[in-house]
Amino acid sequence: MKASQEAPPGTPPAPPRRRRWPLLVTLLVVAVLLAVGARLAWSSLNPFGEATVDRSQPVLLESIHNLSRFEAATGNFQVVVDLEKDAAFLPDAVKGSRTLFVGAGSVDSYVDFGGIAQGALTVSPDRTEVTVRLPRAQLEKANLDNKRSYVYAQQRGLFDRVEDLLSSSPNDQRELYMLAERKITEAAVASDLRKRADQNTKIMLEGMLKGLGFTKVVVKFTDEP
Repeated sequence: MKASQEAPPGTPPAPPRRRRWPLLVTLLVVAVLLAVGARLAWSSLNPFGEATVDRSQPVLLESIHNLSRFEAATGNFQVVVDLEKDAAFLPDAVKGSRTLFVGAGSVDSYVDFGGIAQGALTVSPDRTEVTVRLPRAQLEKANLDNKRSYVYAQQRGLFDRVEDLLSSSPNDQRELYMLAERKITEAAVASDLRKRADQNTKIMLEGMLKGLGFTKVVVKFTDEP
């Protein structure tokens, strides 16, 4: 058996071992800070980086108009525009395009109270009956919703693809929007939207005039006998 070796008298005790965890944590924090700093420096010096600057001019108020309209009804429409363009003597793979565009929008129908002629309001001598003659409802211009309108599918020939690459405004969709607006307007004209607006205006006036004390309210339109 080996005899245990003892430290000679007067020798100071050995210092305790230091833990390495604080040092590792410090090194990790420094590495993270260096990585973040390098990323920020690269983003500021990156020649391919982009920055967005809004240099728009202030909004200019051009005019204000007093409105005398009663918005009586709104119709929501959706149309799928299938627009195809073909070249006369070239196959579609070379020259030509076909686009499927989903157009969603609304059309308002209103009655113009400013168009009411003099004498259109007749009140009985005892002020219990009133007769009102109104113009028929009209349609506003179709309002296409950009958030719900989009190109669903598109096929283009080789020449069209090259033309889009060289053009300053590739894939111009103005024609699609105009065509969708026209089709929605035609659908609104063919629908019962104006008839619904006439009925809603009639109901509104009857309720309002009865609230003013008239016991009998007659609402007619100018084209009615």
